[in-house]
Amino acid sequence: MRTADEPTGATAAHVSAAGGAGAREEAGAGEVAARVLDRYRLVRRIGSGGFGVVWLAEDERLRRAVAVKRITMHDAATAARAEREARAAARLSHPGIVTLYESGRDAEAVYLVSELVRGRTLADLMHDGELSDRDVVRVGIALCDALAHAHGRGVIHRDVKPGNVIVPEQAQDGAGVAKLTDFGIARMIGDEALTATGDVVGTLAYMAPEQADGRDVGEEADLYALGLVLYEALSGVNPVRGRGAAATARRLGARLPPLGRLRRDLPLELCRGLDRAVLSRPEQRGALGDLREALAAALPRADDERGTIAGSPLEGLARPSTRPRVAPKARLVAGLAAGALAAAALTWLNPRSGVEVSPAAGAGVAALAVMALPRLGWLAMATALAAWAGGATALVLAAAALPTVALLRGAGALWSLPAGAPLLGVAGLAGAWPALAGQAARPWHRAALGALGCWWLALAEVLSGDRLALGAPPGTSLDGSHLDPLVTSGALVLAALWAAAAVLLPVLVRGRRLAVDIVAASAWAAALGSATQAVAQALSWQPTMRGLVAGAVVAGGIAVAMAASRGETYARSAS
Repeated sequence: MRTADEPTGATAAHVSAAGGAGAREEAGAGEVAARVLDRYRLVRRIGSGGFGVVWLAEDERLRRAVAVKRITMHDAATAARAEREARAAARLSHPGIVTLYESGRDAEAVYLVSELVRGRTLADLMHDGELSDRDVVRVGIALCDALAHAHGRGVIHRDVKPGNVIVPEQAQDGAGVAKLTDFGIARMIGDEALTATGDVVGTLAYMAPEQADGRDVGEEADLYALGLVLYEALSGVNPVRGRGAAATARRLGARLPPLGRLRRDLPLELCRGLDRAVLSRPEQRGALGDLREALAAALPRADDERGTIAGSPLEGLARPSTRPRVAPKARLVAGLAAGALAAAALTWLNPRSGVEVSPAAGAGVAALAVMALPRLGWLAMATALAAWAGGATALVLAAAALPTVALLRGAGALWSLPAGAPLLGVAGLAGAWPALAGQAARPWHRAALGALGCWWLALAEVLSGDRLALGAPPGTSLDGSHLDPLVTSGALVLAALWAAAAVLLPVLVRGRRLAVDIVAASAWAAALGSATQAVAQALSWQPTMRGLVAGAVVAGGIAVAMAASRGETYARSAS
């Protein structure tokens, strides 16, 4: 098998550099004429690669800046490839694809004149940590649309990679968020093959297995490459790339680690969509429309915090790191929640140890520990509070901590959040908790938070002796350490109901159309209130829940408000 030289995205390089201060080289004597095709004055060279040199130029007729790609005709194959790129680009007219204005040739070279996009390549933005999850998802949607346009006109790109994607400085909505460029090795359906059977062209680290084998490739190869680009942008790791070409080639066709293992905080449908797109067998990948649908569904819940996602320190030597990213914002929220929890415990609980601890000092230590090490810090805080309280109170604290760790294993930034349910109970709004639990990205996290909030609420009623929702079941006692009525009374049915409601909420309230969301949230809140009332009536000690109606109303409002806050979703419904 012969591998052709990998194109280095010369067009991408010129677009990236043209908008900034970094024009690298003025036109020099002897390289090319200062004026080509009788109208384009070359200003400076701004990019180069294995398949041409790109110049910033001025169109002297229309008085506009353009990009001119000069491809020297070393041999017949180079000339044919240049003509192929021109014909492929000429078929396409889409806001997500760099527009070709004109092509021409002289005795020495072929010239491709295209729009000058002022921006940066996706590769540069990924390297500098300038993208949020939401940015990546929006770029992915734009590229799905661009490739769908190309495929609809019989053009297979065959070299989708971060260096061939431009993110304009002033990106438009929808397809204008990103632009695909460099169709230098594109295949046009119905035309003669560009390479002989067994030849391989493309960039190895983003190449579909069938493309690497030298077989004819179709739309599925572009889908694979796009899926891998987005996988890398979200995880910080390209799991195919090795330390060299040979190491990379050995990984081609291998099943990639699930994206959810590297980024457990991402929406489940997003992980599933990308995992499917990078399957080794083309017929298993689905279609571009499937990936676009998964991206669009994940957009409302995608994080908008920018930052670098560190890959494995052994990348190229071993498999990618499976350590999930915990964003600084999540660490801060987790730390503050843990600090508030510690302060409340130190204020309201009566320790048997007799040791007095300042709530402010305890809260500060807990917050710093959890921000530094979300899981270990939280476990240390829970253990210290249990030891400090002693007796039956320690049992209650353990009953709160252990299920939390088990159900939210690996999600240490979420472990303090169930405390929100007792706080709502103090305000007479406990029924609103499932709406807050429903904001978690992953269905399992939503279910766990919904159930744990109910459980913590019941334990808080035991500790405080107050009725925050249903009140403690008869026979529950701290003095005798009798907590079994919490399990045997049937109150756990309410926990299951709240878990189901939290899972269902984002399915109904999707953040696409305000009127539809208001109706869906109202129906969801009414059903939740009715079901909660039915559970309460079925219990032997309490026929109703405190603040049931107010909690349901607030839950509906939270559902709509949170959907509206997730990134201008109503305004972007068309994209």
